[in-house]
Amino acid sequence: MFKKILIITLIFGFINNPVFAKDKHNIGNKINEKEYPPAEKVLPQQIEDNEKPLTISGSVEKNVDMTLDKCLEIALGNNPQINAAFQDILASDARIKQVWSNYFPQISWQTGYTRIRQLQLSDVFGRNLTFNYYILGQVTLQQMLYDFGVTQNQATIQKLDYEGYKASLTGVINDIIYQTKDAYYNLLLAKENLRVAEDTVHKYELFYNQAKAFYKIGMNPKVDVTIAESNLSNSKLQLIQAENAVNLAIAKLNNVMGVPFIDKYNVQERLNFVPVDITLNKAVDIARESRPELKLAEIKVESAKQTVKLVKKSYFPTISIEGQYQRGGRTWNNNYGYNLGGYLNFPTINGMLIRNEIKEAKYLYDKELANAQNTQNSIYLEIQNAYLTLNEKKSQIPVSILQVKQAKENYELSYGRYRVGEASPIELREAQVTYQQAQLSYYNTLYAYNSAKAALEKAIGKNLINEEEVVELKKS
Repeated sequence: MFKKILIITLIFGFINNPVFAKDKHNIGNKINEKEYPPAEKVLPQQIEDNEKPLTISGSVEKNVDMTLDKCLEIALGNNPQINAAFQDILASDARIKQVWSNYFPQISWQTGYTRIRQLQLSDVFGRNLTFNYYILGQVTLQQMLYDFGVTQNQATIQKLDYEGYKASLTGVINDIIYQTKDAYYNLLLAKENLRVAEDTVHKYELFYNQAKAFYKIGMNPKVDVTIAESNLSNSKLQLIQAENAVNLAIAKLNNVMGVPFIDKYNVQERLNFVPVDITLNKAVDIARESRPELKLAEIKVESAKQTVKLVKKSYFPTISIEGQYQRGGRTWNNNYGYNLGGYLNFPTINGMLIRNEIKEAKYLYDKELANAQNTQNSIYLEIQNAYLTLNEKKSQIPVSILQVKQAKENYELSYGRYRVGEASPIELREAQVTYQQAQLSYYNTLYAYNSAKAALEKAIGKNLINEEEVVELKKS
């Protein structure tokens, strides 16, 4: 009984310790390197000089060093979708000026010749009455003075469309950044898989050479050599597939950047783990300020509201003045004439048509309200998916490293046993396959984490900047 009380006292004393109280909120955020060692301690080592540079074959011989920042710079400058969205902005700006042109004077010029034979007069006087009418010039000047806010509403709608296209451009840029990041991380994954395939071929070559040596001295049967040779052939096939996967990843990245015929380049970075600490509520708050689709939804609601106001003004007249000067007559310069006037022009009114146009505009306004709510819900779901996926992959990384460590230890033990003749080739092959799969699983988890991070940045419309130290998971 005394021992139980002493143990409970020690536990409560440890929990209330200031050092523990300071760090208890960080539980789960730190990696225990004794249990989960860094990746370079358990992944296969490779001589850097033997690594083949990642290049695109072409006629130009120079290599360009490529990083993620460089890829983003190229994509933002060359992707045609961005250029198309930018042209929409320029066109929308021109439409605003077109609306304001209603307040500018309209000038027309007419020159002509007319030969007239009037039927009634010819019949009354019993002879052919033919007239020649010349117009040297007829200048007409019209100026709209006021249309009771119709032009103002039209300009407001066009301004909202302009802001909408700007928001759309931001959304396109956001999508291109995400696609570039994902394609770049996919290329890094393909490179890592290629390294694993090369390491696997190297290990099966050791296995094959060892099996041949045992067979020559009569220690193992011929079937061991056959198994080793088959394993080596399969690993070489996987190496070919991994090399092709790298080429496909390069083509995808180049297409996203908008430069499919770019010169060959060297990728300088490796897949790494950058911890991201952000709460779901914080992500949602950032999205409210930064996500362009939310702003675009608000603009569409306001545009529909302005359309309702505009349709209600279909009954309103316009006030304008007009002046006209003519020169001509029986000869080109025989006489002149002019007229000046002010007008209150009422439109042709169809009560039933206008009433139903107003109803339609109101229904479309309600539709945009519903669409805005749906956009907000969809973005919230997108943020949730990206956030939960990011945390899931973040939790899987140390476990994946531990699996690689265990698989490596198992392979080394199996290979050591095989070298002294205590393990079968099947046992060694299973250990090698397990080690290979553990490496591939680790790199896939690392890629999925980085891709989820890029997806979360897209979902909130802003890059996540971390103040924590970047933990690079590289081979030594």
